[in-house]
Order: sequence, then structure tokens, then C-alpha cells
Amino acid sequence: MTRLLTVLMIMAGLSVPAAAQETPAAEGTAATEAAPEATEAEEEGEEEEDEGATATTYDAKGKFDYGFSGIMARDNRTDLAPLTLASGQPVAGGEYTLKSGGFYRIAINADGSQELALSGGDFFRAIWINEIVINDIEIRPMGVHSIEFDNAGTAVISFIAVTPGRYTLSVPGSSGESQQAVFNIQ
Repeated sequence: MTRLLTVLMIMAGLSVPAAAQETPAAEGTAATEAAPEATEAEEEGEEEEDEGATATTYDAKGKFDYGFSGIMARDNRTDLAPLTLASGQPVAGGEYTLKSGGFYRIAINADGSQELALSGGDFFRAIWINEIVINDIEIRPMGVHSIEFDNAGTAVISFIAVTPGRYTLSVPGSSGESQQAVFNIQ
């Protein structure tokens, strides 16, 4: 088997155009001297190899087949239940469970009853934000620490969950559990 591979390699080398084979004399000599040693090593210890010793291509297509548009295609996006910023109202109806690598979109609705914000630097560092859309204006930030609403409005955040853990977005200065949204990234 080893001799067959050696013959095939020599034939492949002979089929390369002559211009590609030209090398300085010192390099050509070193390459010629190194080849017999490699052949001897193969004959001594590696004669028991399978025929599957050819180059292998690893294809991750089955695990990550997101289609032509990739992970951020609309078909791959999950819309989460919206968050609410209103005086005396809970921010979220329950905890969110996200998958690391999943593409999500969440709306934050403020009713304008009070100047309120959502803060959560740890959460924003655990995700990759694609964009924040406010009044049809798309913002593509490098980082976010909090979002504050002075008046009524909606902000929509699309993101990819990255780092597993338990994170919160909370109204600054509040201590109640209803004034926070909890995200569990698995």
C-alpha cells in the first residue's frame, strides 16, 4: 500500500508544469534528500494503516444548516414576550429561557407614565446585539448598559444569546422582583 502511494505521489509531481518545479539548487537538494527518509519511516512502522488515510473533509452542515441567509434569517428568529415599563406594573410575565446560539427579538414597551429604564450590563455582555430599533431607526451598537424611556414608546432588540447563565434586566433603584426580567441562557 505504501509503495502504491509513493508511486501516485511521484506521478502527481511529474504532472505539475515545469515552471512550478523550478527551485534553487540548495532547496531541490534538501527536498530530494528528505524524501527517502520519509519513505523508509513509512515502510517500517506504518504498513498497517487502513486505506482511509486520504485527506478528510469535515462537514458541519447537518448541525448548523441555517439556510442561505444564515443564523439571522427570519425563519431562525424567535420573538419573545414583550417587556413592559409602566408605573406599578411588572416588567415581565415570567422568566425567559434562551438557548445559547439562538436568534431572538424582544420588544420593550413604555407607556410614558413615568421616566423608567432597564439596566443590565451583565445581560448585555452575555448576548451579541444585532440591532436596536426605535421609531424605525436602526441602531447597531458595540455595547449597551441600559435603555431609558422618557416618554411612551417601543424599542425592539434583536440579539443572539451567547454566554450561558442567569441574567437580569431591572429598573434601576427598584428592589422588587416584579421590577426585573430574568433571562436564563442555556
